[in-house]
Amino acid sequence: MKNLSETKFALSYINKYGSLMAQGNGYLGLRASHEEDYPGQVRGMYLAGVYNRPAGSESAELVNLPDIAGMRIELDGQLFSLQMGKIVEYERHLALGSGLLTRRIIWRDPRGRLFELIFERVVGKTRGTLIGSRVSIKSLDQAVGAVVTTGIDGQQTNFGTQQLVEEKLHVAAGDFMVGHYETIESDRKIVIAAKVAPGGVITAKNRQIKSQVTLDLEPGQAATLEKIAVVCSDLDIEATNMEIGRSFQQKDDSSEAVFATLESGALAKLADRDFDWLKQEVAQEWTQFWGTGRVMLESKEATANIDQLALDFASYHLEIMTPKNDPRMSVGAKGLTGEGYKGHVFWDTEIFIMPYFLHHSPETAKNMLLYRYHHLQEAKEKAQKYGYSGALFPWESAFSGREETPEFAAINIRTGKRQRIASALAEHHIVADIAYAVWSYFQATQDQAFMGKYGRALLRETAEFWLSRAVRRDGRYQILDVIGPDEYTEHVDNNAYTNYLAAFNVRQAMRFNQDETDFCHRGADFLAKLYLPAAGSDGIVPQDDTFLTKPQIDLAKYKQAQGKQGILLDYSRAEVIDMQILKQADLVMLFYLLPQLFSADIVAQNLSFYEERTIHDSSLSKAIHAIVACRSGDVATAYRFFQEACLIDLGGDPHSSDDGIHAAAAGAIWLSAVFGFAGVDTTGVRLRFAPRLPAAWQKMSFHFWWQNEKLHIELKQGSIKFSKSSTTELEIEVNGKLLKLTGEAVEERI
Repeated sequence: MKNLSETKFALSYINKYGSLMAQGNGYLGLRASHEEDYPGQVRGMYLAGVYNRPAGSESAELVNLPDIAGMRIELDGQLFSLQMGKIVEYERHLALGSGLLTRRIIWRDPRGRLFELIFERVVGKTRGTLIGSRVSIKSLDQAVGAVVTTGIDGQQTNFGTQQLVEEKLHVAAGDFMVGHYETIESDRKIVIAAKVAPGGVITAKNRQIKSQVTLDLEPGQAATLEKIAVVCSDLDIEATNMEIGRSFQQKDDSSEAVFATLESGALAKLADRDFDWLKQEVAQEWTQFWGTGRVMLESKEATANIDQLALDFASYHLEIMTPKNDPRMSVGAKGLTGEGYKGHVFWDTEIFIMPYFLHHSPETAKNMLLYRYHHLQEAKEKAQKYGYSGALFPWESAFSGREETPEFAAINIRTGKRQRIASALAEHHIVADIAYAVWSYFQATQDQAFMGKYGRALLRETAEFWLSRAVRRDGRYQILDVIGPDEYTEHVDNNAYTNYLAAFNVRQAMRFNQDETDFCHRGADFLAKLYLPAAGSDGIVPQDDTFLTKPQIDLAKYKQAQGKQGILLDYSRAEVIDMQILKQADLVMLFYLLPQLFSADIVAQNLSFYEERTIHDSSLSKAIHAIVACRSGDVATAYRFFQEACLIDLGGDPHSSDDGIHAAAAGAIWLSAVFGFAGVDTTGVRLRFAPRLPAAWQKMSFHFWWQNEKLHIELKQGSIKFSKSSTTELEIEVNGKLLKLTGEAVEERI
């Protein structure tokens, strides 16, 4: 498996690679910051669910925890820094196959002495995880005395905001450094413990506990230092005895008792562990994951190697960003790789991230939906606040399940004023997005128990919201003053995406609540009278009531710099809203989710029409365009969109991912391959395939879970092959032809 590699040290890329090469396990994320300090370098370690609301802030923030990765290295008093001396050789690799981060440097210091330094770092794949790091230092030309200082640094902040109180620093059992911390507002308790080998002199000062180790370097001989750390929180204690459906409130134990329990568990995990043991264990667990978690390509063209790296990168990050068995938490917009969007959860999770797990690890997907179910009350309270019935889920949420969207965005540099964020007030499609995800889960699993206990209520309460949200005007129901996925058109009426998804939401709620006569009567009335934008005489479906009447401008300049929101440097957001300018096209998103709504001709025509007006400033836009273009038969255009989507994080922009990777874009890369080129369609009675491989790919294979069956699909130019382990008959369709799969492989010409 290809590594993610950096072959040149550059300060301008330091935070981008800090995100791209991050490590984690779904509960903990550790940025790939360098061990030594550099100006502007953002260190970061995050635990899923550990948020804090700083004084004076309206939003909870994912807390940046004390740093355990930093090391200060002195060589006969000379500080090791790549800003000094000369870099002779430099390479850094994240081995996606094993989760190992390695950096190798040959460095000539300002005194002319030559050194080789090799850094390794690995993060365990279980909760309450172990984190291992190792540095090997070799003097290549003379004897040198080295001093390495490392420990637990509690001076970390969220861009200057202090989130933690240091409760205690101490040494346990002779050589274990231990820190007790508590979030200032949310009262989350965190314990970090670490040990260093060989041992050194331990000191504690200024929110730091450190071990200073002296190493003697003989010419040509490497000296090695290892460090093993563990990070845990009271969320781990709560999870131990948690049962789905019970209260998630913290137990009544005293702070001292909680810290004592956490420390005891942490020290037990550290005992008798070393770097090589952890490295081997993690590699085995990653090997197990890749056995089914990978989309594999074969091609003689070099471009396909980049495609394979992007798909592996996407699967790797999807794996490290997603909690596996704790429904109290979901996935933030940057995963656990940075502080972008304050770690908040958006609609992206259900629509772009959940499908990967739904078709690889359905239990994980279920937990994402349980996160929403367990915050149904908060969603109902938000609906009531604005005069609606049912459940209005927050546009941005965190651990509490309450609305976390800030009231204002950054200052507009043209006007000098802060732009008010309207998403919490009007971007209500998230309600239907969650309902769509519930339906998708049932389609893929046929989990009647889930639907009876959780899914039915989610569908019913979200549908009740739409029944109250619509207004009667001109003899029909209309949904007014909304924002669709395209956030460059705000406060519009009858957004096509919103209206069609609302109708879908109500229809599915009626299906699972047939025993509720009054609800079904009101739902039927809503569906009969809801205005659903249709194609006009020119074949174009209006995105909303006014979009087609707005003036056009030449977007060529902005299309050439997609994803940078450069248009907001030339126009205010108010001006952008009043023109035919799309951040991402709502109609294209609608075509992807509900592919049977419109004829193929209408879809193709609208795809072309709206793409001309789309500047793809959303990281989610290109991949969805790729899927719809592929389904429309334009595979060459679809492949171009796919490759451009792969560059959202992996492209050459040095600052594209400074505050974390684009989590949903990672999910979208997988979606575009599987739901686009493999032609998967899960919206019908049967699982359907209409594959169209790009010319650059000779073969594509992947695993896909569907209704308790584990399928392996092998797609070539001209054929598709299915196999599964069970002998139970499963009916699928390939280009409209019915196939019956049993225990034997089935190959079909396409």
